[in-house]
Amino acid sequence: MTLTTLGYAFLGGLLPSFIWLYFLIKEDASHPEPRSLIALTFVAGMAAVPLALPLEHYAKEYLNGSLSVITAWALIEETLKYGMAAALILWRRAVDEAPDYVIYMITIALGFASAENMLFLVTPISDGDIAISFFTGDVRFLGATLLHVVASAAIGFALAFSVRYRPHIRICAAALGLILATALHTAFNMLIINQGASAALAAFFFVWVIAVIFFAAFEVLKYFQYRNS
Repeated sequence: MTLTTLGYAFLGGLLPSFIWLYFLIKEDASHPEPRSLIALTFVAGMAAVPLALPLEHYAKEYLNGSLSVITAWALIEETLKYGMAAALILWRRAVDEAPDYVIYMITIALGFASAENMLFLVTPISDGDIAISFFTGDVRFLGATLLHVVASAAIGFALAFSVRYRPHIRICAAALGLILATALHTAFNMLIINQGASAALAAFFFVWVIAVIFFAAFEVLKYFQYRNS
C-alpha cells in the first residue's frame, strides 16, 4: 500500500462528508456555530472509528447470527458517536440552542462516515479499480453516509426536544434516541446485506425517506427556536 493510495482513499473518504457538511453549515448560516468547534466535532467522529473496529471484531467473534452481529455493530457505532459528542462537545457553552444538538450530532456522524469511507476505498484503489472506487464513493455518499447522518440526528433531536426538561428526563430522551439510532442503523444494514437490486433500492428508499422527515423536523425546530430572533 503506497502513500498515493492512502492519499486517494483519504480524499475520497472526506469528499462525501464534506459535501453534506457544506449543506449543513449553509442550513445554519443565520446562527453559525464556531468553525473551530465544528472541526473538532468532525475529527472526534473520525477518531471514533478506530475505537469501533476492535469492538466490532469482538462482536463478530462471539455473537451468533447475522442479526445479532449487525445490531451489535450498529449499537457500538451509535454509542461511540454519541459518547464522543457528549464527552468532547455537547457540554460546551457554544451548544446553547436546541438546533445545536442536531448540528453537532450530524457533524460527528459525518466525521465517522468519512473515516469509514476511507477504509472501504483503500482496497479498490490499491487494486487499481478506479471505476469501483468511484462507484463505492457514490453509493456511500447516497446511502451509508446519509445513514450515519439520520441515525445520529435521531439522538440530536431527542436532546433538542428535551432541552428544557429536568436531567433525568434528558437522560431518558438520550437513551430513546440511541435506541432509535441503533434501530435505523440495523434496519438499513439488514436490507443492504440481502443480495439483489430490490433490497438495495429498498435500503436507499428507507434512508432517504427518514432523511426527508428529519430535515423537515429540523426546519420546524429552527422555526420555534428562532421565530422571535
